[in-house]
Amino acid sequence: MTKCLGMERRDKWRRFLDNPFVEWSMFAAGVLLIIAGLAIAPLPGPGGIFLIAPGVALILKTSMWAKRRYVRVKRWQPRAGRWMDWALRRPSHQRREAIRKAQETSGGN
Repeated sequence: MTKCLGMERRDKWRRFLDNPFVEWSMFAAGVLLIIAGLAIAPLPGPGGIFLIAPGVALILKTSMWAKRRYVRVKRWQPRAGRWMDWALRRPSHQRREAIRKAQETSGGN
């Protein structure tokens, strides 16, 4: 019974996030976080990065244009793409890292 409740919650959450108003609100929040992070960046300390990173994540979550640009940058700079995936904690990064490690161990034997 708890499985059904969990699935229902997940479906409700998905429907909520697919609402255009919610998507645009998340996009706007991401832009505001990036602007605030850039405003704070000149101050001493790493304060700006703690606002810019979630802002970028929100924009990537809601914007197809941003996703296409992200993929283009990853193809252009694969090493930087690995770091970006790691920083965003993307499941695809974890999957690719597991494959890469498995290939390294099988190639080393």
